[in-house]
Amino acid sequence: MRRLWALWMAAAGCVLPVMAQAQTAQVIEVPGFADFLAVEGKTVWATNRGRVEHWSRKGKLAEVAMAHPCGAMALSHHTLWVADCKEGALKRIDTRTGTITATIPTGIANPKGELNVVEGAGSIWVASDEKGVIARVDPGSNRVVSSITVDPGTFYLAFGYGALWAVSSDQQSVQRIDPLTSRVTARTALGKTPGFLAVGEGAVWVQEQGDGTLARVDKDSGAVSGRVKVGDNLKWGDIDTGGGKVWLRTTDDQQFAVIDPVTLAIRARVGAAAGSGALRYTKAGVWSSAHDQHTLSWWKKPRKIGK
Repeated sequence: MRRLWALWMAAAGCVLPVMAQAQTAQVIEVPGFADFLAVEGKTVWATNRGRVEHWSRKGKLAEVAMAHPCGAMALSHHTLWVADCKEGALKRIDTRTGTITATIPTGIANPKGELNVVEGAGSIWVASDEKGVIARVDPGSNRVVSSITVDPGTFYLAFGYGALWAVSSDQQSVQRIDPLTSRVTARTALGKTPGFLAVGEGAVWVQEQGDGTLARVDKDSGAVSGRVKVGDNLKWGDIDTGGGKVWLRTTDDQQFAVIDPVTLAIRARVGAAAGSGALRYTKAGVWSSAHDQHTLSWWKKPRKIGK
């Protein structure tokens, strides 16, 4: 067990006080390489080597064999959508039966596995070609219904505020895409090696991994409206929003940081550094993975944080 909410760290040059209620994480041993996460109720799905697995806080519930599940997954209406980097396809899994019900040959833009599958506007979206293509999949027919031309090296996606948001690490850009026209309506320059992003708490949030900063992007104009320095770098982490905060999985210094979306103050730095992994927020707490340590962790959220 690890201490959960340890010391409050420096934010904007000020030292924050110690949390009144120190808590611990429940750590679950997971053999293999548990990485990307998708929350379903009180449980979580995780990618692993040659499979995706369904876990509760009491243990593993199910597993589904795949050639090479990769990237962040989308979950909607008892359906888990997972990229398969070896097959270059999108897999559709019924979470009630734990079976693959469709394989859609979309292509996968980043065979190394750093990418997102997202749901929005009645469609499933996945970066399908490193030259700069996003595939739009109709879940009714399990077919690719259109392709969108974007910046080369676009791998990272998020959906929210009526738009698909796409990040190219190579071109250092975030692009806003109108799902009605399938056209890029805004393009904004970012810092070094931008990566995973999340939409919520009034903005779009992008890891600038090479700079160690988190960029806040205005949901209406697409322009960068603020930045916060978190560490030397943010490589190989993850990001989510919820509960009035931005939750940033890191590799160095701590397991994750909690950021105020208005002031950009770092409200907490949580847990010992555990290498790379993923993170997902829920109203009750936070799930995180640490694939090099072969663990999943459940961090129960304290009643008050960052006030």
